[in-house]
Amino acid sequence: MRSLTKIYSDGNKAVDDISFNVHEGEIFGLLGPNGAGKTTTIKMITTLAKPTSGQISVFGVDALRAPQETRRMFGFVPQAISVDGDLTGYENLLIFAKLFFVDRDERKNRILDALEYFGLADKGDVLVKNYSGGMMRRLEIAQALVNRPKILFLDEPSIGLDPYSKKQVVEQVQELNKEFGTTILITTHDMAEADALCDRLSIMNGGKIAITGAPSDLKRSVGGDVLTVKTSGHAISGMPPGLGSVVSSEPGTVKVLVEDGDTAIPRVTDYFERAGATVESVSLSRPTLDDVFMKYAQGGLDEGSFREARSTRRSIARYGR
Repeated sequence: MRSLTKIYSDGNKAVDDISFNVHEGEIFGLLGPNGAGKTTTIKMITTLAKPTSGQISVFGVDALRAPQETRRMFGFVPQAISVDGDLTGYENLLIFAKLFFVDRDERKNRILDALEYFGLADKGDVLVKNYSGGMMRRLEIAQALVNRPKILFLDEPSIGLDPYSKKQVVEQVQELNKEFGTTILITTHDMAEADALCDRLSIMNGGKIAITGAPSDLKRSVGGDVLTVKTSGHAISGMPPGLGSVVSSEPGTVKVLVEDGDTAIPRVTDYFERAGATVESVSLSRPTLDDVFMKYAQGGLDEGSFREARSTRRSIARYGR
């Protein structure tokens, strides 16, 4: 994506000259608060909205000049569960296989393979309304894979799931990426999930890309590690140059900002003891993606409606011919 801009008819500039690349075979996260332009960006990438200006290339195909060819490469899993509860798991996958014009001779094998891969082989003939939330979400991802997409869009893949089901979904997304090399673009408001899944991510704010990078690099950009040192004896109010800086000091507790907590702990402990303080304990806290998000973005996260999610998904299928 290069220099993407989207200005609506009312003059609202939803996306303001953004550029980023998603590498083949990686899991890329797109995060942002409500109104950041994330949803509009996804719609432009999936050819459901035309940019005012800019370029979109998907595996070497110009998405603006060849939208139908581009859509054939996509799989899309919306935030809201959109499988049909009154159909079986097999029937849901069969409908989607037909929508994507999967060859008649290949449909059954692809459906059975997808059910097997996501641990639903014994549930293929069960009505989906009897599935758990985690099973429905796995069926959603299986459904999106029937057409063997080169890039899979996952919108809040684990939202509303219990911790066990969420862990299952995260692990299967990782396996899918590793085993088949599927490129995945994920949106999520769960920072722990983004940290676990994403090779790289971008945070959008105000229609612009605020920052892009690997989660580890983004966390380092927030600042150093914080050592909380519990002491008795002599009070410590300052640190020598190059060792760290005291961010707060109370009786018995000193918090020190350091560049690398692992290497700094023995040095800080040694300094405190030489200064006459008795170190009782040291705890280390590192910046999280929550800290990164709070630094680069403000406000609530996007929330898409069930109708919008289903409409987006069906549009990709309908026009991907």
